[in-house]
Amino acid sequence: MRLDDYDPGDDIRDLGRGGGGFGGGGGGLGNLLFAFLPMLLGRKMGCGTILILGAAAFFLLGPGANMLSMGGGTADPMADSRGGQAVACDTAAERFACNVFGSTHQVWGDLVGGYRRPTLNFFTDQNRSACGAAQAAMGPFYCPADQGVYLDTSFFRELEGRFGAAGDAAQAYVVAHEVGHHIQTITGTSEQVRRAQARSSQAEGNALQVRMELQADCYAGVWAARARNSAGQPVMEPGDMEEAMRAANAIGDDTLMRSAGQRPVPESFTHGTSEQRMTWLRRGLQTGDPQQCDTFNAAL
Repeated sequence: MRLDDYDPGDDIRDLGRGGGGFGGGGGGLGNLLFAFLPMLLGRKMGCGTILILGAAAFFLLGPGANMLSMGGGTADPMADSRGGQAVACDTAAERFACNVFGSTHQVWGDLVGGYRRPTLNFFTDQNRSACGAAQAAMGPFYCPADQGVYLDTSFFRELEGRFGAAGDAAQAYVVAHEVGHHIQTITGTSEQVRRAQARSSQAEGNALQVRMELQADCYAGVWAARARNSAGQPVMEPGDMEEAMRAANAIGDDTLMRSAGQRPVPESFTHGTSEQRMTWLRRGLQTGDPQQCDTFNAAL
């Protein structure tokens, strides 16, 4: 991808490795389950929850549940060598995420009136957000309470190694998807959905969450379609669209459940099928128009 270097300011920080885990850093399913309860109750689900969708919840919580730890990310190998205060964007993976993050500001600042930047918060293994625990096993997520994207870049290795979704465009898709949730927050969509979910059954709430996630996928495509670097070149290069599509395909709810040896249960889906995720990402990529991302009034 042809991304400019982004100069991080107050909108990016590295939290390092901190407290806030549940029962220490063992990463067992019992500990993870307690960490995920705020998400189950409040449906605080970003792209990062793709790491915890699938079979184990069926064993731990019974049929119809939809959360699984597929193993925590490994620690950032640079973390222990930094010493003292962690510095944002000081590894290759963080630098790339920072550059994607900066590019999203340029696109959405032109498209959304009164645009406010989210924050990008790197962490290692575990830390805290205003929405509760931030753990590597949760993957990247967006917290509307502090309007922050939380990312342990070990997820990028998980994306390639466990999900077969290699490439910088696959990683960029993840960051842009979480920024898409920020767009939903500042435009009021997120609050409307939360109110509707509070009045709905679990299955109905999950269906609304799917539409939220698919819209964030479409918004990620809008960013990719419209983003330009300082030389006026599209940031997307040949092959990037295919990389992003492979990532969307790999993290569909149905694909994840089958990979975990489970029969897909549509009522438990929270992010959409692989086909749905690819369809909405493709729509954003092909149109570059956020108005085409109205998943709430479209047949999925």
